[in-house]
Parts: sequence; structure tokens; C-alpha cells
Amino acid sequence: MEGLEVTVLLGLTILVGTLIAPRVRLALPLVLVVFGLLLGFVPALREVQLPPETVLLLFLPVMLFWESLTTSLRSIRRDFRYILPMSTLLVVASAFAVAGVGVLFGMPWEIALILGAAVAPPDATAVAALGRLLPRRMFMKLKAESLTNDGTALVLYAIAVSLAVGGQVTPWSVTWTVLVSYIGGIAAGVVVALLGVLLLQRSDRTAVINVTMLLIPFSAFLVAELIHASGVLAVVVAGLIASYVSPRVTTASSRRQSDAVWPFGVFLLNGALFILIGLEVQYVVHEISAAMIGWLVLTSIAVWATLVVVRYLFQFFTGFFQRPATRPPRGLRARSRVVSTVAGMRGAVSLAIALSVPTSLAEGSAGRDEVVFVTAGVILLSLLVQGPLLPAVVRWARMPVDHAEQEEYELAERAISGAALSALDDLAAEHGVGQEVRDRVRSEGYQMLELANAKALAREQALVDAEARELDALLDSPDTTASDPTASDVVDDALGVGGVTDAVDGTTLQMIATSTDVDVLQRSPLVRHEEHTRLKLALLDRKREVLIGLRRSGTVDDIVVRRIAARLDLEQVRLQGIEEFD
Repeated sequence: MEGLEVTVLLGLTILVGTLIAPRVRLALPLVLVVFGLLLGFVPALREVQLPPETVLLLFLPVMLFWESLTTSLRSIRRDFRYILPMSTLLVVASAFAVAGVGVLFGMPWEIALILGAAVAPPDATAVAALGRLLPRRMFMKLKAESLTNDGTALVLYAIAVSLAVGGQVTPWSVTWTVLVSYIGGIAAGVVVALLGVLLLQRSDRTAVINVTMLLIPFSAFLVAELIHASGVLAVVVAGLIASYVSPRVTTASSRRQSDAVWPFGVFLLNGALFILIGLEVQYVVHEISAAMIGWLVLTSIAVWATLVVVRYLFQFFTGFFQRPATRPPRGLRARSRVVSTVAGMRGAVSLAIALSVPTSLAEGSAGRDEVVFVTAGVILLSLLVQGPLLPAVVRWARMPVDHAEQEEYELAERAISGAALSALDDLAAEHGVGQEVRDRVRSEGYQMLELANAKALAREQALVDAEARELDALLDSPDTTASDPTASDVVDDALGVGGVTDAVDGTTLQMIATSTDVDVLQRSPLVRHEEHTRLKLALLDRKREVLIGLRRSGTVDDIVVRRIAARLDLEQVRLQGIEEFD
């Protein structure tokens, strides 16, 4: 099939899956994989395959860069002792355990190691839809873990592919590969990110900023590949740096645009990957014998069970890497291990690695089809078993409710509102704002501060009521707001019935301009509007400075800063208007 036909078909399949998934109460990835399997019954569609290198170079940079942009740096620093072994040693242990299972089921060692590298890294995007069910800190630990475990898996993948194609692998070469991959990947990410920051500082045009942000992950991946380093680590490091400096080197308009485009692009790429894996499975099924299919199904089940067991057992050893003061109580720690094990599902990254396996390996080793089939089977088992099981496990674990993010959000809102009010008079004098506009903005600021305080008190009271009465219904306040039937009449009275025609032809404006009742010394509405806009923008800048200071001191989390910054950006866009493209 032609490329355009495939593109349209993939888009339609994602659209239909998005509509159907909520109705049948199934995870969207599972629905898309099933659709891919159904499409695979069409012979022409079954032959649709992306070049192996395209999967890694096109899909991974975008998905990993967005994950990096939306990851909490404070969480990484706080839980680094847990994240490091889980993203390195656990991946290695899982890959070799899977390789051992593959050998037991008759796979060549090299092919089994490729399979282990593909399915070893858990994927946080696979549980993103269920992330709200997890305690926030656990979800961020899982997401941070997924950022670096992909790099470890790809290093193992490169070594395994080298073995499969007949390359010479020695302990020294493995050590050198690991060092170059990690150090070179980090260096490439830092260099590309800094170059991107230098370019961003010299432009305030939305198009230039967002094109630069789009090029950063691909450039980082390319530079890392040129020096034979880890492209994954380069993209992750570049994304973390870009996320940290973004409020200072980008504009509100560019951030609003990127916040809308990036999630949608990642959603489409994830959807396309899950459809493609269904097509790949159909292709493999039609290329191998029925007896081989049964063997691969058993292999998939054994590999999935091995991954679950290894992840659970490995968490007993992570306590050695953590400070005793940071460990939760014994009972809670045991339940957390179960939750973390069930949440460690495989997803898009495993798909990308499996689909990137070269079509021809060593002579007599037709292992790509087996790797793709088993990887797809492990992902399907994750979605079918772990996905529905996760909510029940979270309820069973009785994890403490984590209100830290909401508390920090309320604290930050009050802090930036108070700081803005304190600086209002100085900013008004600096920008030449009149007393009338100054009083108006001060009144708006006090209203926002009172609203933030009221929200905090309401949330605390709701928690008290919920704990006292143990009724979830108390958390659901009914919507008693009724529309005012006379609202439109009030607006009409304010505007004046029939005033539209007068305003359009200029009669009303002319009457106001020439009326003898108007004080000509009074500041005009246009001047007051300009002063109001200048003062509000100055206050927004002050709020951002205080917000960034709170992040720098560690008082509030990066995720909280991102939420509040998005609201401030939206307010600034309303004041300045949307930048139009030429």
C-alpha cells in the first residue's frame, strides 16, 4: 500500500479506537493492538512494515523527550538511590533472566538476549492512564525509572545484536561500550541542550522557539549515535535541561502551543506503534508453522511471568541503596512492592526495540519474528492481566493518600499572589500606572488570594469530613448553580437595546466623544486598558520569579510549577493575544 493510504488508515484506526475504548471499558493500547490484529487479516496490510531504524529514530526521541519535559527533577534527586538500581541493575537482571528462559525454550543465546533487552524496561506511558490511581510519589518514581532504563536496555540490545551478527564481544569491549554509551550520551544531551538554549535566548517568535524545541531531541539522538553513545540518555538529559530552563528562554505563547501539540503527537505515535505491533504479529503468524505459534505463546507466558517475579524479588535489594530514614514502615513497604510490581508494565519502548531488530541477523538465525511475537505477547499480557489488576491491587494496598502535590499547589498560589500584591505599588510606579487602575488590579489580586485561601480551607474541611464520616459522597459536591434567566436581559440593558446598530455605524461612539458631560481631563478607556495590561504583565513576571524561586529552593515540585506556569501563560496570552503566523 502507498504511504498516504497507510497514514490515513492508521489515523482512522486510532480515531475509532479512541471512540470505542471508553465504551467497552478497555485500555486504548489493548484496543489498538486488537485492531492491528484484525487489520492483519488483509494481506496487503500485513506487508506494511517500517524500516527498523525508523522506529528508533522517529518514535523514541519524541516520546522520551516529552516524558523528560513532564518529569519532576526533585523526584529524581529525592529518590535517586531507588531509581538508579531499578533503571540499571534491574534491567540487566531482567534481560538475562529472560534470556535464560528463552534458551530453555530453544532460542539461540544471542536471540534470547535481544528478546531480554526488548522486554526488560518497564514503560511509564503504559500506566499513564492509570497513574492517578497510584500515589503520586510512586508514579513519579516509576516514570523517572523509565527514563533511564531505556538507555540500559538499548546498550544491552546493541551488544546482543553485535553477537547475533557475528561480532566479537569481549569484557573490555562491553565495558567500553557501556562507558561510551552513558558518558557520551550525557555529554551529547548537555551540549545540544545548551546550544538550543543559546538559540532560544535570541528569539521570541513562537515558530522559532517551537521548531528549536522540536529539533533538540532529534539532534541529541543524532549526535549521540554519531559518537556511538546512547541516544536515549542524550534525549533524556536534553529534555531535563530544556524543562528546567524553559520558563526563562521561551514565551507564554510558545509554551501554550507546545503544551497542546506535544501530547497529541506522542498520543498519535503511541497509537501507531500499538497498531503496528498487531500487524507484525499477524505477519509472523502467517510466516511460521502452527506448532511454532504454540511454542511462542508458551514462551511469551513464561517470559512475562519471569519479568514479574524478577521485579518483585529485586525490590528486596533496593533497601540496601536507600537511607534508613527514608524507608517506609515494613508493612507498607511490602504492599508497595506488590503495587510497583503490578505497575511495571511493558509498552511502546519495548515495541520500538522489537520492531528495530534487523530483518536479517546471523546466517541461519531467523530470530526477528520470534522476538516481535514474544514482545507483543508480553505487552498483551501486561495490558490484559496487570492493567485490570492494578486498581484492585492499589485498593488492597491501602496506600496513604498523598496530598503533597495539592498542598504545594495551594502554597505556591498563595505565595506568588502575596508577592505580587506586595510589589504592586512599586511596579505601578515603574510603569506609570494611574491610581484607578492600581486599585482595580489590587482588588483583583486580593480576590485571587482569598480564593486560594478558600480553596485550601475547603479541601482541608473536605478531608476532615471524609475521615469522620467515611463517606466518599461527601467529596462530591452537587452542582447547585442555576442559570440566571435574566442574565441576557441584564447584558442587553447594559449594552442598550438596539445599540448594536448604533455601535456599528459609529453613532454611539461619536455621541460619547462629543458629549459635553465627559470630563476631557479623565484618562481615556484606551489609556486605562493599556495601563491595566502593562501592570498585569509586570505582576505575571513577578509571580513567575517567585514561582521559579520556590522550585529552586525545593519548596514546590516541578509538576506543581508546570501547572501554575500553564495558568499564568494562559492569562498572559489572553492579555497579549495569540501570535499569528506569517
